[in-house]
Amino acid sequence: MDELSGCSLFIGHKAILTLGIFTASVCAAFILTHCEIFGLTLAAPSKGADANQSPADANYKSKKERGSSEDNKVGRPDHNHPAFAERAEERTRMVTRYIEAEGIRDPNVLRAMRTVPRHAFVLSGDLRRAYADHPLAIGLNQTISQPYIVAYMTEALQLKPDSNVLEVGTGSGYQAAVCAEVAREVYTVEILEPLAESAKNRLKELGYGNVTVRAGDGYFGWKAKAPFDAIIVTAAAGLVPPPLVEQLKPGGRMILPLGSPYSVQTLVMITKDQNGRVSSRNLLPVRFVPMLGRITDADKPRQ
Repeated sequence: MDELSGCSLFIGHKAILTLGIFTASVCAAFILTHCEIFGLTLAAPSKGADANQSPADANYKSKKERGSSEDNKVGRPDHNHPAFAERAEERTRMVTRYIEAEGIRDPNVLRAMRTVPRHAFVLSGDLRRAYADHPLAIGLNQTISQPYIVAYMTEALQLKPDSNVLEVGTGSGYQAAVCAEVAREVYTVEILEPLAESAKNRLKELGYGNVTVRAGDGYFGWKAKAPFDAIIVTAAAGLVPPPLVEQLKPGGRMILPLGSPYSVQTLVMITKDQNGRVSSRNLLPVRFVPMLGRITDADKPRQ
């Protein structure tokens, strides 16, 4: 998380090149071992995630276009809070320098990254560094993720305007807000109650009516709101929580870091086809904070 908040540090082509072949081979072997436990089939590693190039204005359809009355009840981000007007030029520079320049192309994701006021999700002592491309501490040994990795993971999910999204590891709420700019509805679970409460209040104050926050163990997902078109996990574990696989809709996508929480992990994309068959492929080497809760017992070797 912060179970998860997801410290995310991208270590691919942008940073620690010395990890090289050794890191990749160790992560791949570790992931293969644990994925086989849950029937996952690993495909060849990929240098990047596929992007679903949906229209840049996809979230701004008329009520008639959105369809059902249930859809119309979901509150879209209203962007009325003063934070959205603040530091807009810094967000534009952040996207240009650290996100577009590194290959992120989905127009909805780029728009979301230019829109969400990251400075509203960091500690007061880090305000001047809010738009730098690295993770920042948010308290309780958790972090807000690096902007590039937030954009990368969001793009990899190929979110659509009607997507129902589960996030495991709310942290400060930044990743949830980015997803909420693109998707219809976001449900996010945080195991640390103080973080869950502060994120809930922050997101409400900022006008994210389509984000619901709950304190709990993200290992178990959110069964009452399943199935999910997309699941994003922002903390590292050695295996994929089976409840999350079960709650992923056929045709859905889940992205999460797999590997030891105390070393470099591999960002993995898991997909479920229309017949329920689950497969996965490796994306990037990363470093996230460890997932807490039930996963710590599940990760222990069996005697």
